[in-house]
Amino acid sequence: MVVLSKIYTKTGDAGETALGNGARVAKHSLRVQAYGTVDETNATLGLARLHAGGPVDEALQRIQNDLFDLGADLCRPDMARDHEAGYVPLRILSSQVARLESEIDGMNAALEPLRSFILPGGSALAAHLHLCRTVSRRAERLTVELATMEEINPEAVKYLNRLSDWFFVAARIANDEGRADVLWVPGLTR
Repeated sequence: MVVLSKIYTKTGDAGETALGNGARVAKHSLRVQAYGTVDETNATLGLARLHAGGPVDEALQRIQNDLFDLGADLCRPDMARDHEAGYVPLRILSSQVARLESEIDGMNAALEPLRSFILPGGSALAAHLHLCRTVSRRAERLTVELATMEEINPEAVKYLNRLSDWFFVAARIANDEGRADVLWVPGLTR
């Protein structure tokens, strides 16, 4: 259980932060950027939820919880030493990726195939989900770059890749099952 009785600690005043294993790193390190951008994705998702209801909001809440799991995963390096932690460190599981895939397939079944690229917009929920999509793509790019330098959980990359697809399909659902999608018209303003 997490207990936060004091919010500021002053331990980061010199530009460093602690990772999940206690190691101190620069706040601008790629690992911190990756899990920080996952946190940013979660914040944009909170905005999207202001426009959601019912099963969509429930799914978004599950994803918000997953994003905290993902942040915990990314902030703990040295997967090979997980057994030394004295507890089982939180890692993204293949079942979380599979759940996203199943939900994408379920939503996509209600949609007509795309015949044009779409512009981010339409309903307020769709616009916010497109913002979630782009921020999660940035988190994915940073995580993939981190994986070229350090060991990370491969399910973390898969989760981020599916998540941006989930947001895309959910945005189409939010646009009257794609009927209110804003279509790109190539060369429209030439």
